[in-house]
Amino acid sequence: MNNPFVIGSYAGPHYFCDRTEESKELMDNVLNGRNTVLVSHRRIGKTGLICHVFDQPVIKRNYHVFFVDILSTSSLREFVMLLGKEIINSLKPRSKKITDALKTVFFSLRGGFKMDAVTGEPAFELSLGEIESPEATLDEIFKYLGTADKPCVVAIDEFQQIGEYEEKNVEALLRTKIQHCPNCHFIFAGSEPDMLINMFNSQDKPFYKSATFMQIGRIDLDKYAAFATSLFKESDKVIGEEYVKMAFESVDGVTLYVQFIMNELFHVVPVGGKVTQELYDKSLSILLNKQSFVFMNVLRGLSLRQKEVLYALAKEGRTTEMLSSDFIRKHELKSSSSVQSSLKGLLSKKVIAREDGHYVISDRLFRLWLNR
Repeated sequence: MNNPFVIGSYAGPHYFCDRTEESKELMDNVLNGRNTVLVSHRRIGKTGLICHVFDQPVIKRNYHVFFVDILSTSSLREFVMLLGKEIINSLKPRSKKITDALKTVFFSLRGGFKMDAVTGEPAFELSLGEIESPEATLDEIFKYLGTADKPCVVAIDEFQQIGEYEEKNVEALLRTKIQHCPNCHFIFAGSEPDMLINMFNSQDKPFYKSATFMQIGRIDLDKYAAFATSLFKESDKVIGEEYVKMAFESVDGVTLYVQFIMNELFHVVPVGGKVTQELYDKSLSILLNKQSFVFMNVLRGLSLRQKEVLYALAKEGRTTEMLSSDFIRKHELKSSSSVQSSLKGLLSKKVIAREDGHYVISDRLFRLWLNR
């Protein structure tokens, strides 16, 4: 790898930091046939953990694995399209026999099977409009999962999103399908703990007590520091642990944003060189400048009162006291009702979030940019 600090994907165990205990727990759940609800705040590393477990030899050898992120979906039709495409595109390259078998099982999606005009290889392209009956296609998906030649593991990221679908029976529908598919195990991942607890721990909900809960937190600073200094050393570069700690603490230890800073630092440090305060400041400025267009666009979509609340939160970092008179007076905000209204708007736009009872700016780089 030109840059070992990988962002937004999984590149193998060498570039994956720690999570030894979490990996073992999740893998044990899979091997023992337990469905898992995997909960963490956003950008902590749920996806990387799932991919790391799926990459283990015992899993790759004995299971078919599938991963879908449904955060952007708003209907059963979209859910079915993503899941169907993931299953077919994961399996069809393995052999013509498997492709032919998939065509037989996925009768409603036959129109999606095509030949690549350049390579002559089978391809699968599907548009949303081609799914005429989502429930029929869902039946075909579970028919395949139930009769596959190996047990299957399906990871669904941001699973709480199904509670927002326009159809109101999706939870019950999926629960019924899953109950009758013992050949398949599920990982329900999500970043909204309250919603997931309600889905899986409320007696009146279809998924009540149907999965084991598992929560992951931030990576330990000492372990991440050892990981980062080692990757620098492999490329004949040096970073002191104090700079890893500086980066880690500036973004609250949120994995994605630490990786962003380390990626930029690794880029600016020459071979044979080492990180200095000057280089650290330079790399952070470069990184924040790259994001300026995006951050300016976010600000343009906010009202004046929302901006005032956002600036106040950027200064605080994280707080539980945004509606207190002390907070309002300290940051010269208008009133408690004005702050409450602004908070509601910022939360709905996901510009800020609630984490462990605290208000925080969702994008930690955005917070650094605002304070700059």
